[in-house]
Amino acid sequence: MAQSSTETDWVSRFADEVITESERRAPGKPVVVASGLSPSGPIHLGNLREVMTPHLVADEIRRRGHQVRHLISWDDYDRYRKVPAGVEGVDESWAEHIGKPLTSVPAPAGSPHANWAEHFKAAMVEALAELGVEYDPISQTEQYTSGAYREQILHAMRHRADIDAILDQYRTKKAPKKQSQKPLDAAELEAEEGSGAANEDDGSGGGAGYFPYKPYCGRCEKDLTTVTSYDDDTTELAYTCTACGFAETVKLSEFNRGKLVWKVDWPMRWAYEGVIFEPSGVDHSSPGSSFQVGGQIVGIFDGVQPIGPMYAFVGISGMAKMSSSRGGVPTPADALKIMEPQLLRWLYARRRPNQSFKIAFDQEIQRLYDEWDKLEAKVADGSVLPADAAAYARAARTAAGELPRTPRPLPYRTLASVVDITAGHDEQTLRILSDLDPQNPVTSLDEVRPRLDRAENWITTQVPADQRTIVRDEPDTELLGSLDDEGRASLRLLLEGLDTHWSLDGLTTLVYGVPKVMAGLTPEAKPTPELKLAQRSFFALLYKLLVSRETGPRLPTLLLAVGADRVRKLLGA
Repeated sequence: MAQSSTETDWVSRFADEVITESERRAPGKPVVVASGLSPSGPIHLGNLREVMTPHLVADEIRRRGHQVRHLISWDDYDRYRKVPAGVEGVDESWAEHIGKPLTSVPAPAGSPHANWAEHFKAAMVEALAELGVEYDPISQTEQYTSGAYREQILHAMRHRADIDAILDQYRTKKAPKKQSQKPLDAAELEAEEGSGAANEDDGSGGGAGYFPYKPYCGRCEKDLTTVTSYDDDTTELAYTCTACGFAETVKLSEFNRGKLVWKVDWPMRWAYEGVIFEPSGVDHSSPGSSFQVGGQIVGIFDGVQPIGPMYAFVGISGMAKMSSSRGGVPTPADALKIMEPQLLRWLYARRRPNQSFKIAFDQEIQRLYDEWDKLEAKVADGSVLPADAAAYARAARTAAGELPRTPRPLPYRTLASVVDITAGHDEQTLRILSDLDPQNPVTSLDEVRPRLDRAENWITTQVPADQRTIVRDEPDTELLGSLDDEGRASLRLLLEGLDTHWSLDGLTTLVYGVPKVMAGLTPEAKPTPELKLAQRSFFALLYKLLVSRETGPRLPTLLLAVGADRVRKLLGA
């Protein structure tokens, strides 16, 4: 990536800063960037920004020839906080597990996975592979239960008074309620809740003083425990469980069934891993929240806070239908069923992290694909702007190479219209697609996959039944009989031109040209307001005769899909 793009490309700017900072803090070592994900339920498209922001920066650093590690911490040792809505195979009986580590909660009924955390990690792991995200996974359950953080835990307990003093600066301050510029949509409300880590307690409230460590109970496995005493010399820790009444005394220097409270755990990990860059969501970035407090607590572990932006919400357009059935916000896996990885990467790459944006599950996806295809054409002919070229390059390929792509990327809206009309019938679909450009016909559906499959998934899962296209079986004799001479003449003109215009471009010229000829103009005439009105009226007539509605897929595509013989029959030839 040329340095000249740095002015216009947010990824390059962050890469410059991160490389400089890494050389200052840890010269000669790989650059470390980090993300954290909580598999407490479906990991949604808002959470994906937590991964894509450092991924894009790490990938740029790799392209420049530097060694870089992108850590993804699975916060699978966090407590199970609540039963998420709309998860299949999960009912209120799961509430009995609240307070246990996510890896100790059973997976939803019917899942092949060992536990709750593994179940929700699996879909994200698959999506990240498809998106070309290279990372080093870290299970916090493994880290804590193996004793990897033992020295850090003992250190935090020795310095509990210092940690308490830092936290105390914020306990009485109420963070001002941020005024939203606009009403939050359902995706933003869901994202605002985050993993819940930002809202977890900081270890205060125990009768015997402040302790930054919480054991999971030896009997019921829940974290509803209170530390009643701790001896720095012997590391003997006594606790009682308010859930089941169990009490025990353990040696913390040998005990691996507990974790540091979130506001101490996060900065401890920054120091432990040497993290240089990690973005944070709005829920972690307000005054007195984890990121701000962590910036001071990290010093206790002889570390430095990472640099990194606060990232804005990712909204969804057209999710109402999905949320009513599912009870949640769509996940990356949901998005990848209806769009190719390149398009999803591009949505995250082209907006600065502090800019919110929406991911389309409704008709808007067709416009997004049109925009992407236009960008691809500009890249090919060299007319693209530097920032757009950078976003495209980051979407289409990683440092490891180009992402698998559709060999012949026909317009998404055309593919969607064709599978809508054919109900996904392969032979019919191939017949229509091969007619789009008779000079260079599609000879196999593999040429237009996976984009064709994504368009088909969109039609079948996101377009309501009443908006699907159903071609008439028989002519509308009543409407045909009611036409005046002009209406009949316009249909005759269209039918006469079918054979000589049987391609996507040819039929486009024909359907727009008929009203021009009817008005005594040439088919090449520039449209006037009166002509546009006549064209709209002609199009509405064709739609009514073909699909019994006043609108539908683009007419040239529809005519090709219906086939010349059936068009003639339905238009009364």
